[in-house]
Amino acid sequence: MSGLSVEARAESPLRRLVAEFVDSPSAVAGAVVLVLILAAALFAPWITPQNPYDLAQLDILDGNLPPGSAGLSGLTYWLGTDDQGRDMLSAILYGLRISLAVGAGSTLIALVVGSALGLAAAYYGGRFEGLVMRIVDLQLSFPAILVALILLAILGRGVDKVLIALVTVQWAYYARTVRGAALVEGAKEYVEAARCLALPDRRILFRHLLPNCLPPVIVVATVQVANAIALEATLSFLGVGVPITEPSLGLLIANGYEYLLSGQYWISFFPGVALVVTIVAINLVGDRLRDVLNPRLQR
Repeated sequence: MSGLSVEARAESPLRRLVAEFVDSPSAVAGAVVLVLILAAALFAPWITPQNPYDLAQLDILDGNLPPGSAGLSGLTYWLGTDDQGRDMLSAILYGLRISLAVGAGSTLIALVVGSALGLAAAYYGGRFEGLVMRIVDLQLSFPAILVALILLAILGRGVDKVLIALVTVQWAYYARTVRGAALVEGAKEYVEAARCLALPDRRILFRHLLPNCLPPVIVVATVQVANAIALEATLSFLGVGVPITEPSLGLLIANGYEYLLSGQYWISFFPGVALVVTIVAINLVGDRLRDVLNPRLQR
């Protein structure tokens, strides 16, 4: 019985967090939509009627067909086609793969880099802390889009270049967040006890301080994924992001922009809807996680 009660107590925090998360219908709806989007993007090669970037599968005679049209190839294009005869539904799902990969990948790398620097700055203090925080303040004083545009103007186009730009504009948020949390945790007794026991700095940093700094970092990361996706879409729309051979949602929107005045709205409209729905779903989940992980925001 004692073993079961210990196990129940160990699981109760996680169960409480899950129960509090599902109390919000909007957060649950956002999570369901996000799971569906991730699954559709992941299995796009198997569920789409064509690979929109395999020239052998395209027929230019099917170009600019409105939604619901049947093409000469025998396919029904539920969201229409672009000027090259690409099925817009297939193009959107393939574009989601690039947008989500770039957004999540850049956020993960920025989280690791920024958290390590913020943790070290709070723990060691002194000139190192001053240097790191001055760099953070300097970077955050400029708009993220401006920094990314300058970097991509120097580096050129490409998925890897966009990743570098997004990591550069994101890491400072994590450094500042982790430093603030680590300063609070570093003044507590368990950290002082670890220092008195002469534990290695690496163990104190990553076994004691970091786990207690994760809740605010998780919230920031969730919001930053949505911001990274939106920023990448903006850069691609401006023509400095991903190349045409690896299109994201932003590039799909840009490709159809010139056709809006001629009435072929679907080429830009449906990728735009997919982008908005993805960002809103991520933000709904992030907002609920912020409320659940921060006890001061609880009612």
